[in-house]
Amino acid sequence: MSSPATEAPASVGTRIRELRQARGISARALAAALDISPSAVSQIERGVLQPSVSRLIAITDALGVPLVAAFDPASGRPSEPVGPSGFTLQRAGQSADIVLDSGVSFRRLTPGTSPGVDYFESIYPPRASAHGADGLFHHEGYEVGTVVAGELTIDFETERVVLRAGDAISYPCSVPHRLHNAGDVDAVAHWLIVHA
Repeated sequence: MSSPATEAPASVGTRIRELRQARGISARALAAALDISPSAVSQIERGVLQPSVSRLIAITDALGVPLVAAFDPASGRPSEPVGPSGFTLQRAGQSADIVLDSGVSFRRLTPGTSPGVDYFESIYPPRASAHGADGLFHHEGYEVGTVVAGELTIDFETERVVLRAGDAISYPCSVPHRLHNAGDVDAVAHWLIVHA
């Protein structure tokens, strides 16, 4: 579920609207695909409501775009011109954080275009969750994550995995799961989502 926006930039909602309109999808059709009201879609797009992590992933899945596309309009363009060697460079501070419902933040780590791959950092404040207190969610792709700091818990349907700094995990995103921080300090993780 979404909640009133606090720190999050309105650009997330604006970007969702741009992506939806570019694909010729009405707000009503997107709402139906997400099983929410058209009013909720409008409020997200206007920045009145911030989507939860799972809602943002559901939105990008419904729009047929990678998660990174919701970060900013430049997500598909190199941060700096590609050099003669073919590299793409993103300098520190060029990728803005987006803060979603419950305070979970994401920062794109992928410089420029990386078709079929999303690479980002997530920060889960103490007691923050990617999706409701009890709900599990799933999405497209295959996920690989490494905890950089703190402790992050992943609930699956029949088991719970606690990851600490240096621990890594991978799983198909189609497996229902929920990420949350049960600890007292921020949990920081780096994620690679590979799309088939």
